[in-house]
Formats: sequence, C-alpha cells, structure tokens
Amino acid sequence: MAQVVIYTTNWCPYCNGAKALLRSKFVDFEEIDVTDDPEKRIEMERLSRRRTVPQIFINGRAIGGYDEARMLDATGELDRLLVDAND
Repeated sequence: MAQVVIYTTNWCPYCNGAKALLRSKFVDFEEIDVTDDPEKRIEMERLSRRRTVPQIFINGRAIGGYDEARMLDATGELDRLLVDAND
C-alpha cells in the first residue's frame, strides 16, 4: 500500500481540495496539520523545499500541492502513483 502524507493548515481551501481529491481516489492518508506546530512546518519545508500548504508526499516523494496533484490527476499519473494505495 502506498503511503500518502499531506501537510495542511486548518484554514486552507487548497488543503481541503487536495484532501477531497485524495478521498475521491479512496486513498487513506496521514494528515499533518502545521497550523499551530512550527516544528512540523519546518519539517514540511525541509522535506518539500516549499513553504506553502498543502504539501503532498506519496511513498516519501514530494509531488507538490493541490495544483500539482490536479495536473497529475489530469494525466493519469496520480492514479499510477497511488495504485498501491487502493489494494
């Protein structure tokens, strides 16, 4: 099963969109809320080399945020990355 992690904040509409996209794929994911957790935000920035949320990781690979996930979905690449998540 693919491991999916998404870093979010509780006020971010793009985070909600990314979670809805993942749910529409019937993918279990770990959500890490960085709203009030500066250490987790630093971890996210270090791992993704980005400061914005959401940040999505599939099997440890940073794929970017909501816009990138939508582009991957449009090309079918997201399904390929998540194939193990649906077992």
